[in-house]
Amino acid sequence: MNNTDKKNYRRKRIKMRIRKIVKGTPEKPRLSVFRSNCQIYAQIIDDTKGHTIVSASSRITEISDKKINKIEQAKLVGIAKKALDAGINSVVFDRNGYLYHGRIKTLADAAREGGLKF
Repeated sequence: MNNTDKKNYRRKRIKMRIRKIVKGTPEKPRLSVFRSNCQIYAQIIDDTKGHTIVSASSRITEISDKKINKIEQAKLVGIAKKALDAGINSVVFDRNGYLYHGRIKTLADAAREGGLKF
């Protein structure tokens, strides 16, 4: 087992441990974050119905055309504005097995500043 497999295995275990506790409801859906090497994605999910209500990513042209670092990209994703437009004020944060620092923390702080409560 190489280091990449170990990291992925560890993250999957942490993710399952979190998902046992964190559930999204229609009143308080789940804000799930996925981080790849180059991009960051956020979804607001209603787990009772099993569908995505709002999604946002750093792949939109306004963000991807700018020459900024990945932490600045995470700040500009703008999931809070889309959520408030959809009528969602509070969410449950799902860090998806990633450590709460860097891009994950920046995206969460930007969502809080945008008006989401969690």
